[in-house]
Amino acid sequence: MIKQAHSSIQIPNEIQFIGFGTITKLTFFSSILHPSSALQVRPLGNLTSTRSRSHHRRHPMAAATSSSSSNTSIFSPDSPPTLALKPHQIKLCSQALEAFTDKLQKPDVINQEFARLQAKRITASDMRRSCSVALDNVNVNKNRYMDVLPFDETRVVLDSCKDYRPSVRGYINASFISTSSSKSLSKFIATQGPLPHTYEDFWEMVFQYKCPAILMLTRLVDNYKMVKCGDYFQAEDGPRDFGNLIVVSKWIKSSNSSLILRHLEVNHKESEESVAVLHIQYPEWPDHGVPNDTLAVREMLKRLYHLPPDLGRIVVHCRYWKNRNILRNS
Repeated sequence: MIKQAHSSIQIPNEIQFIGFGTITKLTFFSSILHPSSALQVRPLGNLTSTRSRSHHRRHPMAAATSSSSSNTSIFSPDSPPTLALKPHQIKLCSQALEAFTDKLQKPDVINQEFARLQAKRITASDMRRSCSVALDNVNVNKNRYMDVLPFDETRVVLDSCKDYRPSVRGYINASFISTSSSKSLSKFIATQGPLPHTYEDFWEMVFQYKCPAILMLTRLVDNYKMVKCGDYFQAEDGPRDFGNLIVVSKWIKSSNSSLILRHLEVNHKESEESVAVLHIQYPEWPDHGVPNDTLAVREMLKRLYHLPPDLGRIVVHCRYWKNRNILRNS
């Protein structure tokens, strides 16, 4: 059955934390105003590929076409600006921290709450009814795991899909996540780590919905050499081809908080339209848990905080998109 139960702490503030699974120690609010860690910058010049990929050839372009996307100018290799909270926001953050601290003193209550959520997990029969497109025979191989599927009502539908069979119905293993009806709040797309045969679908989704940022909360391969996610994004050796799209890397850098930042540009071959994307990888996020500290999470928040919500939805993925925490600024 689908394992989508999650625990949520309701707090009277403008920053909310939704935790899937267990709850861990939180120190986010007390240090939100601390400056970001220093960055190690590795700019990219006009690079051409000298090696081939196993699934996608390189495009002969040596540099990206000029971007028509409005979000290019707000991507910077510099440290993000300090979040300047207003007095009432600081008060709300303090209330939130107090609520979390109080909650952590009641492990029995947390366990009971989680048990109730687990008991409400979707049944196999409900899954067949609610996830019919994902379970269609033509789409089954596009799912990394068969117990983590998007609902028909909230799934992302691709207008331009490499699989043009009508029964596919523009399927990709991804769901829309709306935190609020307010236009001033960011909206999200939760998806699985792309598989080699779904790379093109993934980038079609990013291009179609003009997604300005991708949060990758996993590494490609773990310490045991197990593949966690396909390499759909590395383009430092030159542009990469994905059907009608070309992905170009503009710059790459790493931070002391273990984040790897990339400025990618997604170009359409026919329309010459492009979308600038900030790719943030957090390779140290535990596969079955949450981070021990909030340094990297706070840096992600600072970088996304300044993205206008009307640019497009933010894509979040790990290996299978069910066991991750989403921080959102509301």
